[in-house]
Amino acid sequence: MRFFEDLSVGDIYEYGDYTVSESEILEFAEQYDPQWFHTDPERAKSESMYGGVIASGWHTTAMTMRMNVDGFLGDAVALGAKGVDELRWWKPVYPGDTLRIENEVLEKTVETDDRGLAEIKTTTYAERESGEVEVVCSFIGLVMFARRPEE
Repeated sequence: MRFFEDLSVGDIYEYGDYTVSESEILEFAEQYDPQWFHTDPERAKSESMYGGVIASGWHTTAMTMRMNVDGFLGDAVALGAKGVDELRWWKPVYPGDTLRIENEVLEKTVETDDRGLAEIKTTTYAERESGEVEVVCSFIGLVMFARRPEE
C-alpha cells in the first residue's frame, strides 16, 4: 500500500488505456450533460465546431477519476480529496479515443500525525484513431493520504 511517506515531490505515475465508445458518451450525456453536441451525433456532425459528438468535460473527468482509482489510488491509503484546482478541458474527447493519465506529485504537506495532503497534477491524454496524442484534461487534486504508522 502506498502511504503519504511513499510519495516524493516530482514523482510521476502513468496509468490507463481506456477506449471511449460513442454509446458511453451518449449515455453519460443523456443523464448528466444533455447538450446536443454530446447527445445528437447527426446534428453534431453537421452543425458543431467539433465535427461530431464529443464527450462532456465532466465525463472526461469521470473517466480520468476511474483510471486514477484503478491505477493509483486503489493501491494507496487515500482518504479522499479536499477538491481540485485548475480543472481544464483542453481538447474534446471523441468516440474511439484511447485515454491515459499521468500523475505528478507537486507538493506534500503534513496535516496531522496521521494524515498528509499531496497536490497531484493529473493530465489526461487522448490517442486519436489517427495516432496523434493530445492533452484533453488536467487538474490538480488535493488528495489526503494516511501517514505510515510508527512501528
